[in-house]
Amino acid sequence: MKKTHSFHIPVMGIGFTIDTPLKVAQYGMDSVISLVDDILLERLRKMYSEKFEIPYKEITDKIDDFRAKRITSYLNLINDLVGQKFEALKNVTAEKSDEIRTYINMLPDSSAIKEEFKKITANGYNFSEIRSWATKTLTRGSIDVNIMTKVDKDNYNKKEKLPVEYNDAHAAFRGFANSELRSSVILSAGMNPRLYSYMSQFDDFYPNKNGDIKKRIILKVSDYRSALIQGKFLAKKGLWVSEYRIESGLNCGGHAFATDGYLLGPVLAEFKEKRDELRTSIQELLNQVLESQGREISKAPLSLEITAQGGVGTEEEHDFLMDYYNLDSVGWGSPFLLVPEATTVDNKTLEKLALAKEDDLYLSDISPLGVPFNNLRDNTKDAEKEVLISKGRPGSVCPKRFVALNKEFSEEGICTASRQYQRQKLKALDSEDISSEEYQSKYNKIVEKTCTCVGLGTSSLLAYNLDTKVEGKGVSICPGPNMAYYSKVMSLKDITDHIYGRSNVITRTDRPNIFIKELHIYIDFLKGKLEEAKESMSKKQEKYLYTFTNNMKDGVSYYNHLFRNLKDTFENAKSMVLNELETSVNTLNQISFEIEQLKNK
Repeated sequence: MKKTHSFHIPVMGIGFTIDTPLKVAQYGMDSVISLVDDILLERLRKMYSEKFEIPYKEITDKIDDFRAKRITSYLNLINDLVGQKFEALKNVTAEKSDEIRTYINMLPDSSAIKEEFKKITANGYNFSEIRSWATKTLTRGSIDVNIMTKVDKDNYNKKEKLPVEYNDAHAAFRGFANSELRSSVILSAGMNPRLYSYMSQFDDFYPNKNGDIKKRIILKVSDYRSALIQGKFLAKKGLWVSEYRIESGLNCGGHAFATDGYLLGPVLAEFKEKRDELRTSIQELLNQVLESQGREISKAPLSLEITAQGGVGTEEEHDFLMDYYNLDSVGWGSPFLLVPEATTVDNKTLEKLALAKEDDLYLSDISPLGVPFNNLRDNTKDAEKEVLISKGRPGSVCPKRFVALNKEFSEEGICTASRQYQRQKLKALDSEDISSEEYQSKYNKIVEKTCTCVGLGTSSLLAYNLDTKVEGKGVSICPGPNMAYYSKVMSLKDITDHIYGRSNVITRTDRPNIFIKELHIYIDFLKGKLEEAKESMSKKQEKYLYTFTNNMKDGVSYYNHLFRNLKDTFENAKSMVLNELETSVNTLNQISFEIEQLKNK
């Protein structure tokens, strides 16, 4: 079924989209809740239960399977509240018609629904007719959830390791599977075979004979090969991937999973070219498995959507991605952090985001997961960390332990941002016989990790004036580089009007094209990897650098051909883009030369 809107709001951090569906789903907008922090979800369930006078019984950590039950209860509550809001919106009366007008006005001007509404209201408002039409026509946005597959910590009860289904990602998945939602789970951060196998236990994820699936699977991927491998792995379990959500490896918010130099445009082109092949090959495999399992097989081709996100910033870019690559939706992330009607960000952080420029947004090594992380310079969580370092007490007390995954010093796992881990790591460092410069470099790498699993959720507590005694007031936030070009807090109408070209909220005239911005970020990333290899380049580094550089050259060649042959699109930026591509070719050739010199050292 065609989507109401051509954009979706991706997951952002842990708390920034934690209740976004409650704010936007009644307007037909899809959004995503993170399932990392069940403690935070439980606190918001209590808050909303009190606000809407709903009976609340706490799910404590003394209850068996408390993590999954907290997640199920929160999702059911949000589902119920969204349903009530949506029913109220459709129940139009003379006194209550503002909400349905808001719904209609935010739709793209090309929307058939918008055109229908104009026709039935052309001669005045017949509220009975509008209510009947709205009930048949309008749809609410999807309440989707996100699970980082690798954030799957083992759990213990009185030092006894619990079965794998109690691991964090497994329990989060079960929480969603047991909920009343009819929506999608987005799986990100790579493949987790144990989790993927576990997913096959839940009937809601299997298609019926009409191809309908109550709970859909979305894979967040950055290249076609990864999509094919994971899609086939899940098909062998009897599970269908309904959507492949392609994200720029580096021009995105949150964790940045750099590809081997594969740029967004060529990746999207490959999906466009092989979309039918992807669907056919995987569904054939799926049907064989479903037949062997004695399950129903869909008589129709199963729905397969391709979407993209990462760095889009103008109507022209949005429309180009949708039309040229035949996408089903485009994700708009970072700009929505400046929209309090859609996301949950405390006022102090909002101000910092609005003022942020390019130099304030950088790819950091602060994440305990050991993956590059897009960061806002001088955020309050990092400031809190620096105070502890200056006091000679680096590291967090680790109150939530969601990323306590490192087993270097403990079988139970420790977070690399924790005081416990950093104390032991620094003690080992003190025993090394190394120069003061090397010592300082290693010291900095140990203490730079930030307690993101707390910091990425604290903003929502501050925004709602909830107690932060356990968490502290430090906020981590992870906008993408695109945030630099947005400089004011916006309404939901402001941002939707911008997406659909009815207005322009970007006042700067120097924002680079989405593809050029990503290209620059990748070149900077490659230069960093080259610097790392300069002291002593291993064979593995050599192969990586050559592969990365050659893939980027192929990407630049693709863009050269694309922009030289485009008609009536990006006309104002075309000459600048082509100049930037020429400069990038020269830069990549210089990098190739330097790799060759290192090889022959």
